[in-house]
Amino acid sequence: MYGITDLYLFIIAGLLLNITPGADMLYILTNTFQKGFKSGVIATLGINVGCLFHVFLAVIGLSALLQSSEFAFLIVKYIGVCYLVYLGISMIFTKNKKMVVDKSSSDTKNLKKVFLNGVLINSLNPKIAIFFITFLPQFIDVNSDSKSMALLILGLVFILFGSLTNIFLAYMALNISSKVSYTDKLTKYLKKIVGTLFVGFGIKLALEK
Repeated sequence: MYGITDLYLFIIAGLLLNITPGADMLYILTNTFQKGFKSGVIATLGINVGCLFHVFLAVIGLSALLQSSEFAFLIVKYIGVCYLVYLGISMIFTKNKKMVVDKSSSDTKNLKKVFLNGVLINSLNPKIAIFFITFLPQFIDVNSDSKSMALLILGLVFILFGSLTNIFLAYMALNISSKVSYTDKLTKYLKKIVGTLFVGFGIKLALEK
């Protein structure tokens, strides 16, 4: 269909990539631990809307521009770096709050913020754009006349299975958090560790060619 080849291999590879730890998974799990399952699901949706942004870029060819233009790549890259570092620093220096599942935190305003941050984390990461423009074509027949449609379908399949995987991980994280008692001191150190990891992801992105 539309020149797509080895769809089952694509799904398997996508699942393996989705369970690989990264800034997006860390963001989802952090929100689940701190604010509950609903927040984790909203974070997942935000992350995958960011992926959807790059799928559309791949379809219309802008991802190829990022791959061929060093200047365009660097602009998007360092915007993403700054945002990841900002998130990390804000977690390190914010006032300590007890890390428990708090249903009252799941109001509309907070969920919108969780969703928007998730969108920005992935949409501002040029590595996602390069991933889609290099990974997806490997499962498309070079002689196909519907390459754009094939890119779109593969991107949507990747996002669908990524969403299901991350929601499952959020659910598992919720079960773990419900069985663990966090002291204020432990919460303080955990938030600093998570914030440091976000800064680390930003620095890693900045240093990568």
